[in-house]
Parts: sequence; C-alpha cells; structure tokens
Amino acid sequence: MYENILYDVADGVATITLNRPDKLNAYTTEMGDEAYAAFGKAREDDAVRAVILTGAGRGFCAGVDLEHLKAHRAGGNASSGPKLGEEAFLKKLPLELAAFPKPVIVAINGAAIGVGVTMALPCDVRIAAAGAKIGVTFTKLGILPGLGSTNLLPRLVGRAKALELVLTARVIRAEEAAEIGLVNKVVSLEDLMKEAREMAAMMAEKDPAVLAAAKAAITFGESATLEEAMRNEEKQSAALREARGR
Repeated sequence: MYENILYDVADGVATITLNRPDKLNAYTTEMGDEAYAAFGKAREDDAVRAVILTGAGRGFCAGVDLEHLKAHRAGGNASSGPKLGEEAFLKKLPLELAAFPKPVIVAINGAAIGVGVTMALPCDVRIAAAGAKIGVTFTKLGILPGLGSTNLLPRLVGRAKALELVLTARVIRAEEAAEIGLVNKVVSLEDLMKEAREMAAMMAEKDPAVLAAAKAAITFGESATLEEAMRNEEKQSAALREARGR
C-alpha cells in the first residue's frame, strides 16, 4: 500500500515509519502524502489508541530530498504528485496534529535535519536516541522553516533559543536538545523503540475520550488566561460526565 513509509498496528499503537533508509529518509512529496494518509488512517481506526512516528535505518529524516528541492526551484517537479510545498503534509498536518485526538510520540532514531525537526514539533512527545543530530538548518538552503515551526519552536525552547537555532542553522546533539526542551528525553538507540512503545502503551490504556479532552484542554490553556483555562476545564469535564451518562 505504501512505498515510502511502513504502517503497523499492534496492541492499540500504530507505528508510522519513514522508510527511505538508503537516503536517511530524506523527505519527498510522496513520503509526505503517504505519512499524511497514515495519520488519517490512525485517527479513524478505533483500534488505535496512540501513534508512534519513527524512521527506518540510521536516520529519522535528514531533511528534504535535494533533488526535489532543486526541481522545485527550477520550476519543475521531481515527483508525480503535488509540487514540494503544496502537499497536504506541509500545509495541513500541523493543524490536524494540533487537534489530533490520540497521543503522538516521535522516536528520533538518528539524524533529524530541517523538515525532520519540523515534522516532530506538532507531535505530543519527542524521544531521541543518544547522540542523534538535530538541526533547524533551513537558512543554509536559503529558505524559511515551515510546518508551523515559527510558532511551535519558540513555545518549546523560548524565543531566544529558537532564533539562535534558526539563524545559525547549528546542528546540535540530542542531549543538548533535551536540555533546552526540544525533546522530552534521551535514551540509548537500543532502548528507543522500547521506551516509545512503553510510553504509548501507558497512554493507550487510558479512556480515549479523556485523552482527547486532555489534549484539547492543554492546547486551549497554553494560549488562554488562567481564568479562561479554568472555565474550559470545567466545560470539558462536564462534557465528559455527560458522555458517560448516556
């Protein structure tokens, strides 16, 4: 069904694996289309309680495929699908993940560069393998970071650190990324998927309606006043009680 990703469901957890290991999972529009479709499939599948996004081989995603980027700049297209930058993955996925009712964990198994970082930002939890290289390197290519990262990155690491990472295009290690809040935790590569699956399992055992409401409440609360957040908590809690009473 897919040529550029793998999709698997086990024990209530869907795993989406970027699968171009010979290219360190460099991003193409075909990969984006398939990943976008896989997230949609996971959202609609009641058997899926949580999602893990990871990469095959030595890298998570080493950035955009340069052949696609060159073709895009030349006014052509290196794929049979939409032109780079016009696909749903880049234009819609961050907004959909912000409202995604199920927990999404990113297991960064190796280099995450450019879009490899920005695709991880809209997700809920980021776990990285020790020593993994992480870089918001768009300015090296003469382009701006996308996927809503100009909103999401400062929220995670603060404005000053976000500017430093973007303007210098410096590549950092997973350990530094954890120190600044870009990733939640760092574990050995050998333990990465075990850690991600254990965390996903802890989430998957909870009531899906409660998880969806909790995610929505936190999303609302982070940009609301304290009073607005408290009113919303009461509203969401009342809706949950009403749903249980039916």
